[in-house]
Amino acid sequence: MFNDFVAERGRLYQAGFHREVSFAETSRRVLIEAKAPGGARPYLAEVSSAMLQQSVRDAEAGYRNFFASLSGTRKGPRIGRPRLKSKHQHTHRMRFARNAGFKVEDQSHQGHGFLTLPKIGRLPLVLSRPLPSAPSSVTVTAHADGTYEVSFVVEVEPRKALEPAHAAAGVDVGITSLAAVAYEDGTSHKIVNPRHLKARERKLARAQRKLSRCQKGSKNRQKTRTQVAKQHRKVRQARLDHHHKQARALVDNTHAIGLEELNVAGMIRNHRLAKALSDTGMSQFLRLIREKAEETGRTVVTVDQWFPSSQLCSECGCSGGKKGLGIRQWSCSCCGAVLDRDINAAVNVMIAAGLAEIENACGGSVRPAPVLAEPMKQEPAEQTPTLLGAV
Repeated sequence: MFNDFVAERGRLYQAGFHREVSFAETSRRVLIEAKAPGGARPYLAEVSSAMLQQSVRDAEAGYRNFFASLSGTRKGPRIGRPRLKSKHQHTHRMRFARNAGFKVEDQSHQGHGFLTLPKIGRLPLVLSRPLPSAPSSVTVTAHADGTYEVSFVVEVEPRKALEPAHAAAGVDVGITSLAAVAYEDGTSHKIVNPRHLKARERKLARAQRKLSRCQKGSKNRQKTRTQVAKQHRKVRQARLDHHHKQARALVDNTHAIGLEELNVAGMIRNHRLAKALSDTGMSQFLRLIREKAEETGRTVVTVDQWFPSSQLCSECGCSGGKKGLGIRQWSCSCCGAVLDRDINAAVNVMIAAGLAEIENACGGSVRPAPVLAEPMKQEPAEQTPTLLGAV
């Protein structure tokens, strides 16, 4: 239905009908005429019309966002018009609104439940938690590894924000560590980067080699493809879980957070770092920090992506020349302070975000005390990835 709507809008545009094409007219052509007895797809009458209507609405929302982006009323980078989707290269979803007639039987106290969907029937569920209220919509997602995921839209009580232990913090994301965090009282720490893809790289490579030897179209190839997809999903879920826990701990602990506005897509074009950057998941981690901060009423201040946070001394502001990625610790040529590259960058982000003027309860400086020493260059030590347990 999505592709039919996009194709119909394209045909009408080529015929000279531009923005004046109404959603009702286009959806009537796509939905009603297609599944009519003499239409192009009469088998569509066998599935729920609510699911088809939601797919058409998704396509219409894509066009609205496209035109809003062209006119400048939509924030963020400019987006293109909706394009046709391949059934082999996209995650398949179906969504039902409340008026579609779905039913949820919540038996989470027994570890399971049931979902009844129109024209599909009663399906067993494994619920992760009790539903706090009656869902207004449900989305069923089919993953590449053959599993299905169900998500509900429900109303929840506003999250009560904890009293933060710190007034301000600067965050510098990276590869060696997921992030370095510097607080206004001079304390700091690093968040470990478990490198989930690297940890499963051998198993994934073995499954991919097996897949390449299978005959196309065979059942063994389909089974092996599912095994590869399962490995990818385990990596994705482990990374997301780690990011959620670390973002929640940071937001609950800090009132105001300074972040860098990074162009991660541009950074990945560096082929020497592309794999490590993708394994880190910087964009996802920064997005979760912003979302959780908005949810709990915290303040997030963004610093320009061209700010040289790793090149300036956080004690005196001196540059002292370019410092490559191999230099993880350096001594300032102006004041002599020995600085950790990542922690120093986090302090600079906090200063550039305007959060460094905040002092702690004892009136101490927000900057860590300098350590005077001779200029030195230290190569980064090998860091052993560790996985954090559940919190």
